[in-house]
Amino acid sequence: MRDIFLLAILPLLVYSIFRRPFIGLGLWIWTALFNPNGWVYGMATTIRYNLLFAALTIGVFFLSKNKPKVKLTGVAGLVLLFFIWTTLSSIFCVGIAEVTWDFWGRLAKVLALFLFVLLIMEKKLHIDFFLWCMIFSVGFYAGVEGLKYVASGGAHNIEGMAGHVLGDRNELSLAMAMLLPICFYLLGEYGKKSWVLKFGLLGLIVLVVTAIIGTSSRGGMIALASVGGYLFIKSKRKLLFAFLFVCIGSAMIGLIPAEWFSRMDTISNASQDGSFMGRVIAWKLSFILAAKNPLFGGGFKALENGQIWYALSQDFDLYSFFYTGSAVPNPFLSRAAHSIYFQVLGDHGFGGLIIFVSILGLSFLNAGRVAKKTRAANGPEWLFSLATMLRLSIFAYAIGGAALSFAYFDMIYALFAIVIVLEHKILPDVIKADQQRQQDAAQVTEMPPIAVSVAS
Repeated sequence: MRDIFLLAILPLLVYSIFRRPFIGLGLWIWTALFNPNGWVYGMATTIRYNLLFAALTIGVFFLSKNKPKVKLTGVAGLVLLFFIWTTLSSIFCVGIAEVTWDFWGRLAKVLALFLFVLLIMEKKLHIDFFLWCMIFSVGFYAGVEGLKYVASGGAHNIEGMAGHVLGDRNELSLAMAMLLPICFYLLGEYGKKSWVLKFGLLGLIVLVVTAIIGTSSRGGMIALASVGGYLFIKSKRKLLFAFLFVCIGSAMIGLIPAEWFSRMDTISNASQDGSFMGRVIAWKLSFILAAKNPLFGGGFKALENGQIWYALSQDFDLYSFFYTGSAVPNPFLSRAAHSIYFQVLGDHGFGGLIIFVSILGLSFLNAGRVAKKTRAANGPEWLFSLATMLRLSIFAYAIGGAALSFAYFDMIYALFAIVIVLEHKILPDVIKADQQRQQDAAQVTEMPPIAVSVAS
């Protein structure tokens, strides 16, 4: 049935892309995060939907007239520099070339989406459609898994979809935490227009929180806590927010098994937790890899190469300032970096890390600047809200990603691109409109009084 439905609407989706290229962008991110092939079983599995929608979107753009020009300055320029840097690190990689270039190709696809978001997105409609497609990908999966968790009384073990970009439960939980601010933005925009959307989005928010808890991911909980704390501080209705938090928390306590609390308790005793100290070992080996190859690092996935891991383990006692307690690596069991920062450091050296952190930091700051300038220019509330929520999503990624190998995630680069669109395409028109209002007001006040004669 799913196959028939998907194949039936496919011609309509293709036709829509030819009519409106921004629809192709939305379908591009939807297929990247949702993986429709994993939801069908028959003849529909033979189609590579993500490749199809991406190719159509790119093709329609190049066939269109009046193509916009994008100046690759600021964050956009840094993203281009990062791509060049990763290309050089792949050329000089110390690991297996085939593996390195395979992951370079994956990053190239992610950055292609970033580029075409910059080229195609022009207005609020384009952005909102794109964000709704995120809701119907990560949000849909979170909703389904959250319902299963509730229906099972907390017994359902939430995992990502095998073979998918969100196949790991830790990465899935972080993506869901990043989605929460997007849900709040759309709730503010569309919840007041339709009670169906209002209660649907409120229900989804509850299910996303439930699904994050159900993954038992400590990184996901830290990201969730950062989102909740930020929203509480910024909320004008702190008592209502606290009341809802207590209500949801009370309802969840009956579902959460005792093992979950034991696992979360290890956050406060990280140095005594074997899983966490395994991450610290991987972080130090990533640092050693970068120290041996300071400019370009080892290339994609170099740390996970067994021979490289073994060689780095022999130098583990070096750099004593990098404290690991009594933990030592198993020289015959390689692991991922388990941190976006150490992942980039090991893959692309100190230069690559500086570029990556600059992209992350500037995007966070620029989103805040857009919100501030929008408020100063008496701009639309949606722009202020969206910039604020994008900033929160980036913040959640920066915090939660500190313990996950998730540096090349499609969603975060798409959010970087949307911040650029807000700053360079939408905000200038808002500021210009405000300046025009001020000029018009000044002209009215400067007009001389009109003399009126009254006949006696």
